[in-house]
Amino acid sequence: MILLALPNKGRISEPVNRILEKAGLKITVQGRSLFAQTVDEEIKVMFARARDIPEFVADGVADVGVTGYDLVLERGVEDKVEFLLDFNFGKARLVIAAPEDSDINSIDDLRDGMKIATEFPNLTRKYLKSKGLNLEIIELSGATEIAPFIGVADLISDLTSTGTTLRLNRLKIIDEIVSSTTRLIANKESLKDEKKRKKINQIVTGIKSVLYAETKRLIMMNAPKDKVEEIRKIMPGMSGPTISEVLSDKNMVAIHAVVDEKEVFSLVNKLEELGARDILVVPIERIL
Repeated sequence: MILLALPNKGRISEPVNRILEKAGLKITVQGRSLFAQTVDEEIKVMFARARDIPEFVADGVADVGVTGYDLVLERGVEDKVEFLLDFNFGKARLVIAAPEDSDINSIDDLRDGMKIATEFPNLTRKYLKSKGLNLEIIELSGATEIAPFIGVADLISDLTSTGTTLRLNRLKIIDEIVSSTTRLIANKESLKDEKKRKKINQIVTGIKSVLYAETKRLIMMNAPKDKVEEIRKIMPGMSGPTISEVLSDKNMVAIHAVVDEKEVFSLVNKLEELGARDILVVPIERIL
């Protein structure tokens, strides 16, 4: 049995569950249960706080888990788990920020004895030590942005995606501690078990197939036979386009190919110029 730990809430919970379902690993949740079954009887899901998942995986409570890279580092278990996959979403940065009207404009302006508020005391402490600074760390569990304005701290260490929240709270970024994305991690002992490793690899393959497919589109069309070579040059596809006869029209062929999503807009216009018609652009669930 493989136990997969997933975030029970938060901004990465829904997209992760969606990807797993697309990968064919549908989760059956009953009420507000902490555990759930999947369509694979050998894979069970446990829902937990994303912050706790690194420790659960490192200690072997769960075999694999999905969490933020920053949370793995904060827990200090990066050497106890194996990083299997980067989802490339849930992007965020742990940064040092100070009030806009303060005299703190760079790390050089920090002085020993200053106070810094954060939800990430371990990463913040490690960062300050690397800079040779001895600040007092005030650990908070939320609303970190308000700390400098109520006299709790001189500056903060906080997670940000775009910096908008910091700007709205009249805070300026001084430096970056670490950048983070959503990761799939595994217990190292679980990977040593041949049966577990095989099942974990199946999970990785399923997720990879969905993430790869999200960047691709299937284009299908009818096109003049004498334009096939020109179309092939602008739309090579993964292994070249697939071409078949259109029975109702001897001068037309059906063509389809998988292309990068970012190329679709310009490609469709070029295809039309070459006489292609009945063009369909279709999303793809998985590519293996």
